[in-house]
Amino acid sequence: MASEDIPETWRAALEPALRTAQARKLGGWLVAEEQAGKVIYPPRGARLAALKATPLDKVRVVILGQDPYHGPGQAHGLSFSVQDGVKQPPSLVNIFKELENDLGIPRPESGNLTPWARQGVLLLNNTLTVQEGQAGSHAGRGWDAITDACVQAVVDQGLPCVFILWGSHAAKKASRVKGLGAGQHHRVIKSPHPSPLSAHRGFFGSSPFSQTNAFLESQGCEPIDWKL
Repeated sequence: MASEDIPETWRAALEPALRTAQARKLGGWLVAEEQAGKVIYPPRGARLAALKATPLDKVRVVILGQDPYHGPGQAHGLSFSVQDGVKQPPSLVNIFKELENDLGIPRPESGNLTPWARQGVLLLNNTLTVQEGQAGSHAGRGWDAITDACVQAVVDQGLPCVFILWGSHAAKKASRVKGLGAGQHHRVIKSPHPSPLSAHRGFFGSSPFSQTNAFLESQGCEPIDWKL
């Protein structure tokens, strides 16, 4: 993965991670997997879409998931999001259920979360690629160091930010977020993943959207308009 693929606002923060042997190995492995005929999501050109949609200096919220959707036509580089016209996956349906329970916002027709990204919500996954039909198949292949660097870059800005960590893989990044005490710059909201397998174990009722806006407003920041 070449540094020129990284949006300008993120480049300085991510170049050290991209220069490592691990990152080069990841890039070579992805090429080899594709050459072997394996289908990888999201397609090339969309794997860093979250960084392109939300410049580093605009990040106010980070929603962190596990890995991309692994069905055809679903993943487009923003965590939990699908393009207009694509059927909403079960995890996204549950996110919208919680949004309605939390803020009274009815489930939208489209599952495209780009309007959130444009407001400063970084829609990131812990692992940025996956093999078709095999959830978690690219975990441990080297993406962690790159997405760790993304989180660290947001933390190091020192601007107020909410980190919404959904699922155990995402929760591991909580240790990278400093300043969690009262009156500090960041807030971490952790809950189980919104997948049907785990949503009833604490995702439902976690009120991440209202908690996020309450924190942002307490820091003198504009709240997120979660309507789509």
